[in-house]
Amino acid sequence: MKTVFSILGALLLTLSTYAAMNVNKIDPPFWYAGMQNPELQLMVYGEGIGNASVFVDYPGVSLSSTVKLESNNYLLVYLKLDKDVKPGKMTLTFKQEKKKILKEYELKARDKKGCEHKGFDASDALYLLMPDRFANGNPDNDQLPGMAEYKVDRNDPNARHGGDLAGIEQHLDYFSDLGVTALWFTPVLENNMTGGSYHGYATTDYYKVDPRFGTNEEYKRLIEKSHARDIKIVMDMIFNHCGVEHAWIKDMPSKDWFNNPDHEKNFVQTSFKLTPHIDPYASKFDTHQMNDGWFVPTMPDLNQKNPHVYRYLVQNSFWWIEYADIDGIRMDTYPYADYDAMSHWMKELNEEYPNYNTVGETWVTEPAYTVWWQKDSKLSAPKNSNLKTVMDFSFFDKINIAKNEQTETWFKGLDRVYNSFVYDFLYPNPASVLAFIENHDTDRFLGEGDNLPMLKQASTLLLTTRRIPQLYYGTEIMMTGVKHKSDGYVRKDFPGGWADDKATAFTANGRSKLQNDCYNFYKTILNWRKGNEVIAKGSMVQFMVQNGVYAYARQHEGKTVFVMLNGTDAETSVPLKFYKEILKENKQGKDILSGKTITFSEELKMAARESLVIEL
Repeated sequence: MKTVFSILGALLLTLSTYAAMNVNKIDPPFWYAGMQNPELQLMVYGEGIGNASVFVDYPGVSLSSTVKLESNNYLLVYLKLDKDVKPGKMTLTFKQEKKKILKEYELKARDKKGCEHKGFDASDALYLLMPDRFANGNPDNDQLPGMAEYKVDRNDPNARHGGDLAGIEQHLDYFSDLGVTALWFTPVLENNMTGGSYHGYATTDYYKVDPRFGTNEEYKRLIEKSHARDIKIVMDMIFNHCGVEHAWIKDMPSKDWFNNPDHEKNFVQTSFKLTPHIDPYASKFDTHQMNDGWFVPTMPDLNQKNPHVYRYLVQNSFWWIEYADIDGIRMDTYPYADYDAMSHWMKELNEEYPNYNTVGETWVTEPAYTVWWQKDSKLSAPKNSNLKTVMDFSFFDKINIAKNEQTETWFKGLDRVYNSFVYDFLYPNPASVLAFIENHDTDRFLGEGDNLPMLKQASTLLLTTRRIPQLYYGTEIMMTGVKHKSDGYVRKDFPGGWADDKATAFTANGRSKLQNDCYNFYKTILNWRKGNEVIAKGSMVQFMVQNGVYAYARQHEGKTVFVMLNGTDAETSVPLKFYKEILKENKQGKDILSGKTITFSEELKMAARESLVIEL
């Protein structure tokens, strides 16, 4: 009798297992024929799917392997795609004893070859904005049912405010008028987190735009409309971590899907100190804590050393390039992820998209550290990050100290910037370094003040030196804020982005006189910068500080732009003999900022904090 009950029990368990098998989702939702890498990983989600056998019958596609994970609710299916496989719809068959599930899966045609995807470079001026804080074009998606609990409250700097992709699309003409050539949005993917995660850095679905921002189709349409205006789109991605309410945390595919997965009992937070990568004396403890610790308790640390995690993330980046035609990637918290995995990702991406560009967030203010991360750096040899563009936190640090000082010849004021650029000899490619004076993680450059000459001077330097410049939304209208109040205070709503705003900064009539002065400055220099090969490709000659003036020249194919910055709060005169090698026999030049002709005699008088951009 006991044997009979045992058999019946086993039979009932088996039948329930068969009945439970389901396919709820497949990542990626579709793929593209003609990719260089023939391997395609499908991550299949569904109750009991882990025990299924998989069959595929499509010309040019074969099953390489299936990987059963620790959770029975996931199955990894690896397919091999022949080089000449044709676009079309295939049937994937999932079978478990007598139960069979058929799922249609599509291979789409690529819109263009990998080499035809062009990235951003020094000819561009990037404009960083937070979709939640820029403009609310569709109030209907502000409060959506079925999502984790959150509130929309513009009076709370850390709640969601309702900005979305529709709001950005409605103001594309504003960007064209201003003169920026690329938009970088903070992450737009689903952040279905309790509290709302307005900033977007806690992904809960890597293949879905957050519905409070819009849909995948709206994102793609926004990019198409931006391209029609010759504006590129840079996508913010995060390989280091996801959101704690991602399905992978609720039901871990495997224990090694995350670093330090036992977070509820033994939480390990990163030290935020990135030096173990380059420190010849780094301890294993420090290295592990920095690399494998969680960013914060709500952002689990993904294990890119796991080859399945790695392949998932790589494919996701390729999918968004193919599907949405994004023009570049900004990779968040770049050094926190596994070095070898990120290096290999960059190698794969550069091979598939040789004219593409990715910038990595490398937040250390020493130039040598930043150089270590750039592709082909001799400092990191024999390793190679393969990362084309790095972020110049040294420039950010120096210019934000200099703004509060009087420029002198020994490490004061703009002399700090001069000395920072001295270390450009270390970079394999100084022109592929992204510079900025503020961003979403820093105080506003103006703090809580309104020193426009200081802002103009820093931005003149930013937009004419040998870097890829990045602006932060609202700088052009003198937006202010400091982080010690909260991050939300440096991420305020753009005035006029909401229907009930009393004033709008999108039009000249809605801006104050001072704001229009600022806006017109940016409009002038940004539109002059467009298509200007002297700035995009030119060499650079810089001069040591003289009488409080920092000067440098950009030169290309016989053309010269000479920049002079009085880094003091007093009028000064500087002898022009110091710059004879640049000025040569020229008697005058045109300042593009004021439109005035600058006459060269023995000396040149400059007003306090005056900036000159002189075409010779």
